Amino acid sequence: MSEATSSKDSPLPRENADQQRQGGCYGKTKSLFLFNNLGRVSNLKNIMSENSVKILLIEDDPAEARLLQEVLKSFNLQLFSLVHVNRLQTALEKLECDYFDVILLDLTLPDSQGLASVETIVKQAPNLPIVVLTNTNDDNLAIEAVRRGAQDYLIKRKINVDVLVRSLQYAIERQRSSELLREANENLVNQIKKKTDELIKAREIDRLKSELVSMFSHDFRSPLTTVLSCAELLQNKGHLLTEEKKVHLFDLLRGASKNMAQLLDEVLLVGRADSGTLECNLSPLDLELLCRQIVEELQIVADKKQIKINFISQGKCPESVWDESLLRHILSNLLSNAIKYSPDHSRVQFELIAEEKQVVFRIQDWGIGIPKADIPHLFEPFHRASNVNRIPGTGLGLSIVKSCVETHQGDIKLESEVGVGSIVTVTIPLKHSHK
Repeated sequence: MSEATSSKDSPLPRENADQQRQGGCYGKTKSLFLFNNLGRVSNLKNIMSENSVKILLIEDDPAEARLLQEVLKSFNLQLFSLVHVNRLQTALEKLECDYFDVILLDLTLPDSQGLASVETIVKQAPNLPIVVLTNTNDDNLAIEAVRRGAQDYLIKRKINVDVLVRSLQYAIERQRSSELLREANENLVNQIKKKTDELIKAREIDRLKSELVSMFSHDFRSPLTTVLSCAELLQNKGHLLTEEKKVHLFDLLRGASKNMAQLLDEVLLVGRADSGTLECNLSPLDLELLCRQIVEELQIVADKKQIKINFISQGKCPESVWDESLLRHILSNLLSNAIKYSPDHSRVQFELIAEEKQVVFRIQDWGIGIPKADIPHLFEPFHRASNVNRIPGTGLGLSIVKSCVETHQGDIKLESEVGVGSIVTVTIPLKHSHK
């Protein structure tokens, strides 16, 4: 391996030229072009960059390597260096630890033959321009070399200063242009993808708004009608109603108001989750106590269908911090769904499993189950299983649950089979308070 740096030396001494002629590496006239073409070198200097041009020459013939070195030195680049190796493997090792602007590659090497050398280099250094050197004047070979990744193809016996330097310069420029074009294409693809994503999101937001309006007009009408009817009865005919009837009307008013408040709460949660403003406000919390409170609250609803909620706590929950509001949304929604889609006189099982680094909430029912085709979409807003029939619901519950779980950096999994029931497993990592 050799390295040379050019300087403003005089042309080669005659004895060096004689040695080149006697070597005959490019034929009898090859050494003479060093002198015959010096008049045109100055024009080429304007083409080349003033920056250092570092070339890796892969050539197994020392005489040919020396002659190429002298050709390049005659160009008088201010900062020019050439590194010569005689094996492809050595070149690959060089490419791993050094930077080069261009490669001059002979196709007949001791450890690699033909265009396989080009492919090997392109695989390791795809952005490095390659100029192929060969003794064969074969257009098909030249085209194939370029197709496989070379930037240019030179026939050794036709090389002169102009040809060699121009080839190096154009190879570098073509590779740079190719890289700029590739980067521009990548930027364009990324911009198109970004705009497409924005358009999809905008359409999704429009769809969400439309469905929210539709849901409001439908789901608000029923409790609002109840409120208006009960209020009208109490106002206009209150003096004629028995105390029992009045209590019943007040119960209807409370129930309808609670339904509207819950619906508004769900819509607000969906909006916050969609806008990325749903936050996790952590504070110390007794998990088992919270779970038992939620079970007690929902058991009142379950009693109307004579469904028993079995709560099981496994392991000791360590001191940790949670967002009580998010957990309430998660557990209340999942337990409410289990009750809603279970037959009368059945049961729902709720397990709290404390592990070393996480807590698992598992809710199981033996209800109607969910068709397989619906499972991938159940966490999307407004999507409901195809077998719910007339069972009321907004399709927002599981979407809210998923958003709350993810805000708590947790994970949710759903297993279900039609006619058998469903199991929902929520896993949330433990977070300890920093006192």
